[in-house]
Amino acid sequence: MNQSQSRSKFAELRSLDVSKYIEKKQNLSYLSWAWAVDQLLLSDPDATWEYKWFGDLPYCRIGETAMVFCSVTANGVTRTAQLPVMDHRNKAIPNPDSFAVNTAMQRCLAKGIALHGIGLYVYAGEDLPEETKEQMDEEAKKREEAERAELEERARKQTDHLTAIDSAENAEALEKAVKEAKEWATKYKDRQAWVSFSQHEKARKKQLGIEVAA
Repeated sequence: MNQSQSRSKFAELRSLDVSKYIEKKQNLSYLSWAWAVDQLLLSDPDATWEYKWFGDLPYCRIGETAMVFCSVTANGVTRTAQLPVMDHRNKAIPNPDSFAVNTAMQRCLAKGIALHGIGLYVYAGEDLPEETKEQMDEEAKKREEAERAELEERARKQTDHLTAIDSAENAEALEKAVKEAKEWATKYKDRQAWVSFSQHEKARKKQLGIEVAA
């Protein structure tokens, strides 16, 4: 495979949406290694990978902690990834056991595959390919704007109801204004607005000389 074909294959794999196959721990995202291997072999059935050994250990010691390395060869290109052996808090484990090392090796394999394009954006701190992320960001922005507009409209409507209650010129007008206000509060299940309408009703009744129930 020539350089141009390699770039084209990378771009193809880079565009895959892997969001359904992401595993999350704390603030980090990991691509499912089994799915990543499956996609890699679909792209290149001759793809291979190997871990770097340091003597009789499949990891490099850094003080009391460890780092694993995995080289993945696919579509004529070899790329190497590294990953610390970490715990559930994403902290390097001092003197890790075989289970922790194995987990890190599988994750490092997925990361090595990502260097060929499959799920690379996961390791860039993203959750979706750029196109999908932009689309979702735009949709989220529209939802936020709609929610903000609705809240502003409700606030304006509540103010209108309070104004109607406070400016009622007689008992009949006050009763009508309070009824409409409380129906509106009931519609939106707004207990705070209901209480506010009741307080303004009592205050206006006193101003108009209307008897206020105890």
